[in-house]
Amino acid sequence: MELDNIDKNLLNIIQAEFPLAREPFAALGLLLNIGNDEVIRRIEQLKTDRVIRLIGPVFNPRRLGYQTTLAAMKVRAEQLNEAGQIISTHPTVSHCYERDHDFRLWFTLAMPKTADMETEIDRLGSSIKAEATLNLPAVKTFKIGAYFNLGGHTKSAPGTVNYNNQTSDTDLELSPTDKAVINELQQDLPLSEKPFDLISERLSMNSDEFLSRCQALLQRRIMRRFSASISHNKLGYTANAMACYKVPSDSIESAGKKIATFPEVSHCYERQTCSIWPYNLFAMIHGDTKETCLAIADRICSDTGLDRNMLILLFSTKEVKKTRIQYTV
Repeated sequence: MELDNIDKNLLNIIQAEFPLAREPFAALGLLLNIGNDEVIRRIEQLKTDRVIRLIGPVFNPRRLGYQTTLAAMKVRAEQLNEAGQIISTHPTVSHCYERDHDFRLWFTLAMPKTADMETEIDRLGSSIKAEATLNLPAVKTFKIGAYFNLGGHTKSAPGTVNYNNQTSDTDLELSPTDKAVINELQQDLPLSEKPFDLISERLSMNSDEFLSRCQALLQRRIMRRFSASISHNKLGYTANAMACYKVPSDSIESAGKKIATFPEVSHCYERQTCSIWPYNLFAMIHGDTKETCLAIADRICSDTGLDRNMLILLFSTKEVKKTRIQYTV
């Protein structure tokens, strides 16, 4: 897909941070030296070309009272398509991929903290006749958030590197107004001159107050960012691998922090293990080819001192579902 420099600069900016302003497209136009209408036209085209999936908030689920996990299912090849369809219809499955491993189907699941996650995973496994299931919740987050630099003028990448124990990142008390704003904000942003006016009107709220509430959600780390979700495959990042490392417990902290500094890594977590899955450190690697991802994985091992023999790389073979969860609060 051919993108000119303005498109690339626009994508660099809005995947990091879309302006929470009364006239956000005009604000973007000032940065790009083009008019408000031209910004909207370009975003409309990038959506038509499926480069931009949507523009909206990324929330911290734990601060909204949700728990999350990474799950995997061992499914026979002839059942894979049907199984993927069943998993992808779950309302709180955000990502679902087929990968080149005996555990073929991998997905992320979010549920209220009061729900029994293990029971739900077992139920899903039974519904697709999985031969085995994995439930691998995060213990610690080292990095979260994809950013694909397209070159040229860029805005700084979002604050994706953070080190926090999952148990410390607990839900916060939300006022009725907070909840109303969060529930209303979770939609693809309208492409109009003053899009937040349209959203705030539905809440009978002044737009300035609405935007102030949004900024407060960012400051309280309830909302991680407000940004565009980008289809990396359309931008040449056609290969991605989930790198799973078996790391000694006393090396996880230093290795995770080092891996988080790699720009080709979008996510890095310490995860729980189990008897059939001993890998405890996960990193998502993105590249233009499989060979690029392999080279990055080797460089990570070299820079961190991790044992290459204690690493497996699971390459994506099919994107079944990728979206942002609609959290009801």
